[in-house]
Amino acid sequence: MKKLPFKDILHTNQFSKKDLKLIFETALDMEKYITWEKTDEPLKWKIMASMFYEPSTRTRLSHESAMLRLWWKVITVSDSTATSLSKWEILEDNAKMIAIYSDIIVMRHPEAYSVQTTAEAISKPVINAGDGPHQHPTQALLDVYTILKERKTLDNLKIALVWDLKYWRTTHSLVFLMWLFKNIEFTFINPEWLWMPEKVTTFLKDKNIKYSETINYKNWIKNCDVLYVTRIQKERFPDLSEYEELKNDFILDLKILDWNTDITILHPLPRVNEVSTEVDSLPNAAFFRQAENAVPVRMALLYLLLG
Repeated sequence: MKKLPFKDILHTNQFSKKDLKLIFETALDMEKYITWEKTDEPLKWKIMASMFYEPSTRTRLSHESAMLRLWWKVITVSDSTATSLSKWEILEDNAKMIAIYSDIIVMRHPEAYSVQTTAEAISKPVINAGDGPHQHPTQALLDVYTILKERKTLDNLKIALVWDLKYWRTTHSLVFLMWLFKNIEFTFINPEWLWMPEKVTTFLKDKNIKYSETINYKNWIKNCDVLYVTRIQKERFPDLSEYEELKNDFILDLKILDWNTDITILHPLPRVNEVSTEVDSLPNAAFFRQAENAVPVRMALLYLLLG
């Protein structure tokens, strides 16, 4: 069986086009397990430790669903206060103990690079399920997989990313993956103080990839192939009155879209009010299919790391 050329999944910068090809081919095969077109067990008696020290619904449950659909087992912690971290145990010791009880760790943590610290402390594979404002590589993989399925290509695309681009790690991770493909152009649409971080724009300049930044929502979204919407994160505002002033400025509805069904609309979810529910009925509203794709992609990653 083919395997990925690394032990851990920590950031999107580590992937090559060859790696993505293997992951997506495996994910397509995993879709057959989900629909019961295949009933054999790929491997037996593997245990995943699902360690989530920040709230999560889709990421945690899709990883756990992926393990169970591979006929494997899951042990889980969804609250750091229920672990010895609440007794001031250092992260590395906590990881070493969890590794004793499992074959692979999927981890979300509020601190940047905390998952890398865990991975360096143990020999078992570790998957980054989001480390603070840093990265969310498995989300980016399922986002790219969704774009491929919806657009039938990953080349020659104009991608607009909207709203909170400063803090949303999914947008950073997506940029760090999509540069691998031909003739990609980005547009960043957001309030002025939520610009894409310099680490991302510098990366694009170094790779000679076109990008533009604007606060003009209506004029730009009609020129893109993929529209990736994020919610503005209320918890990031030191002054909630500023949030109240901004929260209704970037709402995607049928009027703004002008019923345009050529744009693939993505959202990592959860949403608040930034995408009107009336958009859900459009055939190009792909965000729930995007969430569905999380399971086969994460099945593929688990299979390729543990196989």
